[in-house]
Amino acid sequence: MASEDEVKLLGFWASPFALRVLIGLEEKGIKYEYVEQDLASKSPLLLEMNPVHKQVPVLIHNGRPVAESAIILQYIDEVWSNSSVFLPSDPYDRAMVRFWVDFIDKLIEAGRCIWLSIGEKQEEGKRQALEILTILEENLKGKNYFGGNTFGMVDITFAPLICWFPIYETIADFKFMFEDKFPNIFSWMKKCIERESVNKALPQQERLLQMTTKLRIILLRDQA
Repeated sequence: MASEDEVKLLGFWASPFALRVLIGLEEKGIKYEYVEQDLASKSPLLLEMNPVHKQVPVLIHNGRPVAESAIILQYIDEVWSNSSVFLPSDPYDRAMVRFWVDFIDKLIEAGRCIWLSIGEKQEEGKRQALEILTILEENLKGKNYFGGNTFGMVDITFAPLICWFPIYETIADFKFMFEDKFPNIFSWMKKCIERESVNKALPQQERLLQMTTKLRIILLRDQA
């Protein structure tokens, strides 16, 4: 792309969806401006750039917005196609990547049940998370990354949850036991953390725990 290209990302530091795009931009080596958003008081820019969902992330490329993390990652891969390919060229393989990206979104939903619920709803979130991880563990068998030896879109989609798993464990007082129950995912997480793109994007654990604990208290109080 031309050097005058202007790339801006509207995001929220704790959002796994925004973190996906950050990792993607870093993997591609794209120069961008990051604009943090206050989701409790959404900026005029966010409302203008994403009038339908009014959510992050939003990528603004030369003044034109692209919303939804999976769509943004595909857009980035197509526009900046000369490095760090996210999706395979084969149509069937690309379809399978999209399937697993959608599947990982279910893990985020289960995680929300864990940290934003109590009682049976929280327990159901744990069960769903463990079932999803069991399937992902099998899919990683014999591979370094979900795409084989290449860090791609499924990895980018899953990687932000590395910093969220300890939050789920702390809030719900349980352990995923990754090293024993999910050794393939455990090994994959270590490889991801070693990547500069992932390490740079993931927020500090203490900051994330403080935010989620505070938000959980507020939301559960409102539900009472």
